[in-house]
Amino acid sequence: MNYTIKTQGIMCGHCEATVESALLKVAGVTDAEADHDANVVTVECGEGVSADALREAIEGAGSYKVLELAAN
Repeated sequence: MNYTIKTQGIMCGHCEATVESALLKVAGVTDAEADHDANVVTVECGEGVSADALREAIEGAGSYKVLELAAN
């Protein structure tokens, strides 16, 4: 399963790395890629990973906000 997450607050490469690292700690997440230019994060994960867990990981990593989260 893949998710596309629109965010606010990812400003630089360091922010990208922080968000990606937080998402990769969520059980079942296999890949995460943040793009600060587009303020979008793409996540690949197995079944059973909840949207809430992804939201909590991003927002818990710093001053980042999830604006929209869509399963692909």
